[in-house]
Amino acid sequence: MTKEIKIFSPATVANVACGFDVLGFCLDTIGDEMVIRKTEQKGIKITKIEGYDLPFEAEKNVAGVSALAMYDALQPDCGFEIEIYKNIKPGSGIGSSSASAAGSVFGMNELLGRPLDKTKLTYYAMKGEALASQCEHADNLAPAIFGGFTLVKSASPLQILELPTPPDLFATLIHPQIEIKTSESRAILPKEIPLSNAIAQWANVGSLVHALHTSDYDLIKDALHDVVIEPYRKQLIPHFDEVKTAALQAGALGCAISGSGPSIFMLSKSKVIAQNVENAIRDVYSKTNIKFETYVSKINTEGVRVL
Repeated sequence: MTKEIKIFSPATVANVACGFDVLGFCLDTIGDEMVIRKTEQKGIKITKIEGYDLPFEAEKNVAGVSALAMYDALQPDCGFEIEIYKNIKPGSGIGSSSASAAGSVFGMNELLGRPLDKTKLTYYAMKGEALASQCEHADNLAPAIFGGFTLVKSASPLQILELPTPPDLFATLIHPQIEIKTSESRAILPKEIPLSNAIAQWANVGSLVHALHTSDYDLIKDALHDVVIEPYRKQLIPHFDEVKTAALQAGALGCAISGSGPSIFMLSKSKVIAQNVENAIRDVYSKTNIKFETYVSKINTEGVRVL
């Protein structure tokens, strides 16, 4: 029986403009790598972290907390060591904490013979995600574990819906090198919103779900609008409006904040357009004194995977 595996745990985009806390999709070119190893000594131990300065104590590390939650529930007759090779910067808005939380439970599940389904894995990963954002939500975790586009129908009880991925859809991202904590970006959101905005938002969510099912790129473009969250959060992201304008002029179907920011994502019909969009947004940020990174990625329909 396998005692050690290496996995790729992908970055993700949550909210997808109109789907605050319920929609997400999985990226392919950005992600962490992790090694999960079975040990005779019981318990969860993080033995190596590269990339960023994160806690080694399991109960203080997102990957460790999710692993402990699953471990305590299953009570396996073994222990696990976790190595984390962190490529996704914490606080980047592309699911850094969820990649850690999803990766640890996925790897343990593989080594135990897959006793848990993907929904259960998401449930335990939510315990780790809560350490980072002070609340349990699965909009990043679900696409990381299921792959593709997902909709969180309910967090309690947890219910995840898998949505189709149109074949020509590509994502472009820009990550300004500033940090926005999820907890802080949630704190600026209003507790109440006008009914007219709520109606517009859920109409867009329904339209986007239908567009994904029918590969209707024009409808995707019409649906990728956020009238509830973006007006508040964009003030935390320098040059957001300029980036959005440049992306849409370059042919993007839509542009919005990735998760709680500061990363911004665009969806395009074809890799060529996605690359043109990347050039356009790089031009915007190259005129500032803010360091940044950009990515172009197809939609990862597999999610976490063994390397």
